[in-house]
Amino acid sequence: MSETRGSRLPWLLLISFVVVALDRWSKWWVTRHVELGSAIPVIPKVFRITHVLNDGAAFSLFSDSATPEHVRWMLIGFSTLAAVAVLIALVKMGRAFTLTTVALALVLGGAIGNDYDRIRFASVVDFLEVHIVHYHWPDFNVADSAIVVGACLLLLDALVTKKSAPDAEQAH
Repeated sequence: MSETRGSRLPWLLLISFVVVALDRWSKWWVTRHVELGSAIPVIPKVFRITHVLNDGAAFSLFSDSATPEHVRWMLIGFSTLAAVAVLIALVKMGRAFTLTTVALALVLGGAIGNDYDRIRFASVVDFLEVHIVHYHWPDFNVADSAIVVGACLLLLDALVTKKSAPDAEQAH
């Protein structure tokens, strides 16, 4: 009982739940208010709310596949396995808030959000479009954002931990 009392796992799972809820709400809003293929300029020439369907993976990878149904089920399988692995890691490490556990909670929420779309609708709704000078970033969504932020936090945590580890050893 003392292990669960100090656990931060419910709060970490709440982070995942909030990501899924924001992802579902934002995709629902876009499908109701932005016509498919249209866009609403927010910051001219920089940021627009769009409404596109992504049949592939992140950044529309594999969306032009000759076997889209095969790709869909492969992505569902991969995302589901990744979500289960992340959940297992969260359960094992969920006693504390760390950069790693928060990152995993974000990744879990993002994976579930996009998996839901692929299972229910066969494609993912993307709606955030960014242009930086002459570069057009592929459209993305809240789930994608949570996955990328989570991955960046994991990388940051790995770099900071590895960098500070030799310093700690030298102190002894």
